Amino acid sequence: MAGRKSPPQDLSPELLLRAYASGIFPMSESADDPEIFWVRPEQRGIIPLDKFHISRSLQKTVKRAPFEIRYDTAFEQVLDGCAIRLDPEAGSWINQTIRQGYIGLHKAGHCHSVEAWQGEQLVGGLYGVSLGGAFFGESMFSHATDASKICLVHLVERLRANGFKLLDTQFTTEHLQRFGAIEIPAKAYEEMLLPAILTPAQF
Repeated sequence: MAGRKSPPQDLSPELLLRAYASGIFPMSESADDPEIFWVRPEQRGIIPLDKFHISRSLQKTVKRAPFEIRYDTAFEQVLDGCAIRLDPEAGSWINQTIRQGYIGLHKAGHCHSVEAWQGEQLVGGLYGVSLGGAFFGESMFSHATDASKICLVHLVERLRANGFKLLDTQFTTEHLQRFGAIEIPAKAYEEMLLPAILTPAQF
């Protein structure tokens, strides 16, 4: 469910963290639209960390380690990679207001990137928001086969190792369902959210 549009405004780290703690997140109609709107899906996408699934073929690819995986070394590049669509008609919901908001949240230590590198070339990645033991996945991109998928695998391993309780995907897609993503009602999600954000965890 989308809320009413808001005029251009600064998305401060404090505002964004309050929003995520309340179960809402910002989007825009397009990269060129300066306005934002707040979203609280009636059906929320999550990946249960104890039910994460990867195919045998992807397991073999992960073991081959075709990419160097880095964390938080090129956050803005990952953000820009997520904003650029291979299909120009698909558009992007990351406008300048949202971009600057997440950069500020990254500087505050609450927004992170997982990056796939081949040499010194960034070929895929994802980013999301961390708050306590909850991680809110925002977007991913890939310019090499399986790059974003492998970033997701490493993200889940990191979240499990560091005591996270919730991996929020906002919505579900056929792609994410292959990894075990499910939809739950907003009320059930909110019941999971508070214990998760109160769990001490460090990305």
